[in-house]
Amino acid sequence: MNDLFLPRTAQSPEVDFRFSKNLLSLSGEAYPENAKEFFLPILRALDGYLASVSGVDIEFNFRLTYFNSAATKMLYNLFDSLNATASTQNRVILNWYHDEEDDTVLEFGEGIQDDFRALEFNPVVISAA
Repeated sequence: MNDLFLPRTAQSPEVDFRFSKNLLSLSGEAYPENAKEFFLPILRALDGYLASVSGVDIEFNFRLTYFNSAATKMLYNLFDSLNATASTQNRVILNWYHDEEDDTVLEFGEGIQDDFRALEFNPVVISAA
């Protein structure tokens, strides 16, 4: 399985899925003009990767500072895939980075934790100082 890297743009996040190292990262902001078009190839690559691994620890670093409602729907699909594999064959550690003053991103992460119980949720505070 080939790794997947998409550079950050003004409207889309950096996607750095190092499948070869079981290390997945999203960073930046996500409000692409067409969220479904942007995220579908990412979801397909992720699902292909998840189908090819078993008994591994997968680390997912979530560092989005902003995402719109369309991106949120697609992120739920991504977390659903990760939760499914964490429920059956792989351990998934979700490192949730958020600014100490950004309650919105933290609350979204807490919602993910509630909705996707198989993921090991690890909140990581980014200090403003």
